Amino acid sequence: MSETAPDCIFCKIVAGEVPADVLGRSDHALSIKDLNPQAPFHALVIPVEHHDNAAASAAADPASIGHLVVLADEVARDSGNADYRLVVNTGAGVGQTVFHTHVHVLGGSAHLSERLV
Repeated sequence: MSETAPDCIFCKIVAGEVPADVLGRSDHALSIKDLNPQAPFHALVIPVEHHDNAAASAAADPASIGHLVVLADEVARDSGNADYRLVVNTGAGVGQTVFHTHVHVLGGSAHLSERLV
């Protein structure tokens, strides 16, 4: 684990080295629009500190996951989505492609059911 990883795209976005459509930020996290949306509203919430996945983030600092959920709620509501889904992938076998903890915030459709995304 390190605070940042030199080749991590999310670390570069958090540092302002790579542009992104920012929806919100806090001292602990940054939220951006997803480049490949899977719902009418699809944001990512990325912690400032680099960990490969949510389990590693929680092990290093259990409060870190709470900070992500607070920002997720803020950006969802600010975008008119009182109801939304949070998805966190941990590992390549379930579709994680960027190995920096991040939460997907999905909303804007009554058709987001309990089925797997």
